[in-house]
Amino acid sequence: MTGAACPSTTNQSIGGAQASFGWVAVAGITLAAVTEAIASTALSLGRSDIIGDTHATPDEFAWLDVGYTALKLIGFALSPWMLSRAPPRACLLVATLVMGAACGAAAFSTRLDVLIVLRAIQGVAGAVLLVSGQTILFRDYPKSGQPTLQAVFALGSVVAPATLAPPLEGWMLDAGSWTWIFFGVLPLALVAAGLMILGEKTSAPVAARESAGAGRSFDGISLALLSVALLAATFVLSQGSRWDWLAAGQIVWPGLLAGAAFGLFVLYQRTAGPNGLLDLTVFRVDNFTFAFAVSFVAGAALSGSAFLIPAFAVSVLAFTPTDAGLLLLPSGAVFASALLLAAFLIQKQRVPPFATIPVGILTIMAAMWMLSNSSAESGAPDMMPAILLRGLGLGFLFLSITLVAFSQLPPASLAAGIALFGIGRQVGGLMGVAGLQTLVDHQVAGNLAVIGGGITSGNPALAERLSSMTALLVDRGMDTGAATKAATGLLNRAVAGQASAIAFNSAFIAIALLFVVAVPLAVVFRVGLARRTKARSRLPSGSHSLIDRSR
Repeated sequence: MTGAACPSTTNQSIGGAQASFGWVAVAGITLAAVTEAIASTALSLGRSDIIGDTHATPDEFAWLDVGYTALKLIGFALSPWMLSRAPPRACLLVATLVMGAACGAAAFSTRLDVLIVLRAIQGVAGAVLLVSGQTILFRDYPKSGQPTLQAVFALGSVVAPATLAPPLEGWMLDAGSWTWIFFGVLPLALVAAGLMILGEKTSAPVAARESAGAGRSFDGISLALLSVALLAATFVLSQGSRWDWLAAGQIVWPGLLAGAAFGLFVLYQRTAGPNGLLDLTVFRVDNFTFAFAVSFVAGAALSGSAFLIPAFAVSVLAFTPTDAGLLLLPSGAVFASALLLAAFLIQKQRVPPFATIPVGILTIMAAMWMLSNSSAESGAPDMMPAILLRGLGLGFLFLSITLVAFSQLPPASLAAGIALFGIGRQVGGLMGVAGLQTLVDHQVAGNLAVIGGGITSGNPALAERLSSMTALLVDRGMDTGAATKAATGLLNRAVAGQASAIAFNSAFIAIALLFVVAVPLAVVFRVGLARRTKARSRLPSGSHSLIDRSR
C-alpha cells in the first residue's frame, strides 16, 4: 500500500546506466511540474503591475485568474481521455512545450484579451502535464520506490507553488517586471523537455501496458456540461467575496448556472456508463474515495495558508513582495525535508501511509494556532516557528494522501484517479481561499466598527495620543497644521492595521478549526467505506457486477 498497483515489469529493477537515465526522466517530469507551479502563481504578487500595464479594471483582470483555473480543471477532466489516445510521454512532452510557449508569449503581450487566451492555454497544458507526469511515475517505475518518487514529484507540483514560487516571483517583480515571471518559464520548459527526451529509454513500450479506455469515444456532451459548470463555479468562488456573494446578481446567476450544468453532467454520466467522460469506477476503491474526500480539506489548508501568510505580511506588516515571498521560503525547505522523511519512513521502515496523516494534521493545526497570535508588531522571527511547523505538517500529510489514493488503483484507472484527485485538491483550494477571503473582509469591517466605536472625540486617551503624535511630528520639522493632519492619518492607519491583524488571526484559527470539524467526519466516512466493502464481500459474486452496472 505504498505505491502503484502494477508498475511496468521492465523497470522492476533499475540499475547502472539505466537508473541514471531513469532519474534524468524523473528530474524532467519534476521540472515540468515546476513550470506549472510558476504559471499558477504568476498573478498572486504581480497583480497591480499587470493591471497598470494592461490598463485593465479589477473585474477585467479577474478573468486572467478565472480563465487559468477553470481551464486547468477542465484539462484535468480531459487528460484521461487524451492519455487513452496518445502515449503519456508524448502528452507530457507536448504539454510542457506548450506551457513554455504560452508563458513566453505572455511575456511579450500587454493586450488583456491575448493574455486571457494564453492563460487558458497555460491552464490546460498545466493539467495535462501534471496528470501525464504522475501517471508515468506510477506506471513506469517500481512499486517499491513510489514513496521517494512521489516525494520528488511533490517538490515540483506542491512545494514549488506553495513556497518556492512566491519569493522567486517577488524578487523578479522588485528587480524587473512581471514579464520576467512568464519569460522565465520558457527555458525551464525547454530544459524539462530535454531531460525527458534524454531519459526516455527507461520507458517500457506503451502498447505493452494496459491503457485506460483504449478506443473510447470522445464524450463531447459531458465535456461541454462540465466545462460550463467548472467555469461558472470558478468565477463564483474567486469573485464571490468581492461581490458579497448572494447579494449580487453577478454571483447568483453564475452560481445557478454552475449548479444546473453540474446536475445535468451527473445525470448524463450515469446514462453514458463506461463511455462517459470520467471513469468513476475509481470510487469503488475505498482508499481512493477516502483520499479524494481528504484532498478537499488538504487543498483548503495548503492554498488557504499560502494565501493568508503573504497577505498578512503585505497588508498588516507592510512587507515588500520579495520579503513576503521569502517568509515562506524556509517553510519550503522544511516541507521538502518532511516529504523525504515521510518517504524514508514509508519506503524503508515500512510505516503505513495512514500513520503519518494524523501527525500532519496535528502539526498544521498547531502551526495555525501559533499564527493566530500574531499582531501588527510581529516580524518574520516571531512567525517563523509556526511557518516551519506548517511546512513539516504539509510534508507528512500530502505524501501520505497521495500514496493512499493511488496504491490500490489498477493501471487502467490511474490517469482517471490522478485527474479526479487533482480536481478535488484544486476545488478544495478555491473553496478555502474564498472562505478565508470572505472571513477576512467581514472581520475587518466588523473590527473597524468595534474599534472605531471606542474612539470618540471626547476620549481623553485619544486626545493624549493625537497630541503626543503631533508634538513628535512638529519636533521633526512639520508645521502644526500639517502635523495634526498627519497624526490623524497615522492613527487611522494604526486602527486599520489592528482591525486587519485581528481579522487574519481569526482566519488562521479558522484553518485549525476546519480540521477539528473535518477529522471526525473523515473517520466516520472511513468507517462507512469499510462497512460498504464488508457488505459487498458478503454478496454472491454475480451480484457485484449488477451493483457496478447500476452505478
